[in-house]
Amino acid sequence: MTFLTGWGRTAPTPARLTRPRSAEEIAELVRRAPARGVAARGLGRSYGDAAQNAGGLVCDCTGLDTWSIDETTGLVTAGAGVSLHDLMAALVPRGWFVPVTPGTRHVTVGGAVAADVHGKNHHVDSSFGAHLRSLTLVTASGETRTVTPDRSGGDDGGDGGDLFWATVGGMGLTGVITEAVFRCVPIETSRVRVDVERTRDLDQTLETMAATDDRYRYTVAWIDLLARGGRMGRSVLTRGDHAARDELPRGADPLAFNPGPVLKAPPWAPNGLLNPVTVRAFNEAWYAKSRPATGLIQGIAPFFHPLDGVDGWNRVYGSRGFVQYQFAVPFGQEATLRRIVARLSAEGVVSFLTVLKRFGPGTPGMLSFPIPGWTLALDIPAGRRGLARLLRGFDDQVAEAGGRIYLAKDSRTSAATVAAMYPRLDEWRRVRDEVDPAGVFRSDLARRLLL
Repeated sequence: MTFLTGWGRTAPTPARLTRPRSAEEIAELVRRAPARGVAARGLGRSYGDAAQNAGGLVCDCTGLDTWSIDETTGLVTAGAGVSLHDLMAALVPRGWFVPVTPGTRHVTVGGAVAADVHGKNHHVDSSFGAHLRSLTLVTASGETRTVTPDRSGGDDGGDGGDLFWATVGGMGLTGVITEAVFRCVPIETSRVRVDVERTRDLDQTLETMAATDDRYRYTVAWIDLLARGGRMGRSVLTRGDHAARDELPRGADPLAFNPGPVLKAPPWAPNGLLNPVTVRAFNEAWYAKSRPATGLIQGIAPFFHPLDGVDGWNRVYGSRGFVQYQFAVPFGQEATLRRIVARLSAEGVVSFLTVLKRFGPGTPGMLSFPIPGWTLALDIPAGRRGLARLLRGFDDQVAEAGGRIYLAKDSRTSAATVAAMYPRLDEWRRVRDEVDPAGVFRSDLARRLLL
């Protein structure tokens, strides 16, 4: 048995870990599934317990790492275990970029599908599922099936759309994803043209983002949660687009791309290293450093994946780990967002990285997280006194506002809360029960949330 955790390093559980190298190996493992079932795992970047399966089998799918591209159309066929990091390292020098990237490129294609990941371009390009042409997965019977977004597509006799959209955002509970086909974005350079703006408070942040986000493909706001009074919710807005070749300095290699960590986190860090004093000092320095600018040229890695610059950055939170809390509320429910930010500020909640984005239309994924509105994500050191009660209160407010929390980030909410937040949960269960009536695909998250 191997003890596994999510990226937040909380609640480790033991499972039998295996690393199949093909869809055929996965099919055989599924046919011989143990009583506690099977869960798929990629690079372990879900923050909570989505890729854990206490007492059962966990398939490390990173061995499914082959891929190809049609360089005329940008259509990529990728094994579920291919990481976005490896794809970018190969695609960017060819003049292509992935359609959606979350805040880390160290996620697999299978994980990107299962969580229907979103990025800084959701208000323009939606989430990963919107760019998929087809999926191949091993179902509970051990059969390999290819499904498409079209209800009449795929090789499954006509229910392709239902199974496809139950799988996109379905947290790996409809089958083991083995391959995905999706279209990439043509780029001229490996750089991003960036505008930076500071806001004085949360109201100005919301107003500025609402008024200007549509001018940019990529937007995000970093929020200082420890600022209070008239500065509450002050932010640094970073917006950008892929830079054109003629915007680079003369002689620059336009498609040079060799990302890697700049720093390495220590193998251990004391609990409490991230506290109000240290984080307040960082926030002050970051806000002061982020001077307004227009047309800055940045590399892909620092713009999209700043935390990837620190190898093993999750260790900075100490042995207790941390809780990632991300929620979304619809447009028109800004008062709920303000109340939550005000409470976090008043409580002095430490969050090393707090980001706000605007979502556009979501995908038809039955359990997909994004909805048109606002999403706030924050990291909180585990073990903070009163944290569970505080987050339960936020859950209630978000649910009442018609919002939801992100299952790929969750490690602590309840089944009743998720049922209240995801109105298509029963529809998803119907499709899941049809394809997996015996409950072969299980995870700690599925048991906790009664999925």
